[in-house]
Amino acid sequence: MQSKFKFLILLTSALGSIAVILGAFGSHYLAERLSTKSLSAYKTGVEYQFIHTLALFGTALLYRIYRIKGLFYVGLYFLFGILMFSGSLYILALKDFLGWNIPKLFGLITPLGGMALLGAWAAMFFTVIKIKTE
Repeated sequence: MQSKFKFLILLTSALGSIAVILGAFGSHYLAERLSTKSLSAYKTGVEYQFIHTLALFGTALLYRIYRIKGLFYVGLYFLFGILMFSGSLYILALKDFLGWNIPKLFGLITPLGGMALLGAWAAMFFTVIKIKTE
């Protein structure tokens, strides 16, 4: 239990730090180097990474308090959603800048990541609803 909680908190710390770095990189370096559309996609990736990193943090705290194994897996859903949704947006936004040739099918990862994030929120709902309150 303790090691899973520690893993989620370390993961949250890393994802939050990376979001700050990517946000600063986007606003200070990429702002003048990307098209408006690519910069918007990049900023959306950063925004969603921040939001869902905080959700992951809350999930870790709930896991620590209630010791429900399912909450650990909710945290993993958030991780995979962040990686797929935000990660694919970063790659798609930077592909021209980096000179990468990305297949069009790669764009399907973004909505799959969004579904993973939605799944995490739903799993959180159905896991927490089972908690008995006084």
